[in-house]
Amino acid sequence: MDYPRIAVSTIVKRAERYLLVLRASGQASGYYAFPGGKVEAGETLSQAALRELQEETGICGENPRFFRLYDLISHNTNGSVESHYVLAVHLVDADNGQEAIAADDAADAGWYSASEALSLPVPPSVRECIDYLEANGPVAQLRALTMEA
Repeated sequence: MDYPRIAVSTIVKRAERYLLVLRASGQASGYYAFPGGKVEAGETLSQAALRELQEETGICGENPRFFRLYDLISHNTNGSVESHYVLAVHLVDADNGQEAIAADDAADAGWYSASEALSLPVPPSVRECIDYLEANGPVAQLRALTMEA
């Protein structure tokens, strides 16, 4: 990989429960995460967040608000960079009547309380977002964080 890839994820919270998908493939296979994926050429981050939410869960979101930016860098055993993603996390609203149905590269989709979500295998970025939201509410505090993926 010669340069970082740009990706997005969406946080949808309904009745004190977070929407998570179980990743079926790729580097995050077997992890529960917020719906998301790669940004396509010509797409804004907000457009990509709404598209990925709809593709992976069937839920049509609205009002995307930038929340977090992560540098997700993983290294292989010899120390060289295996992957590097810049992940833009958005808070997104969705109608309560919409049911989440796993699609695209999601093996499952469901709603989890904070404690349930944090007991699942989740990436560090998901854990940090949930911890922040539970402590502070949906206040968009712009931060750029570097973490090992």
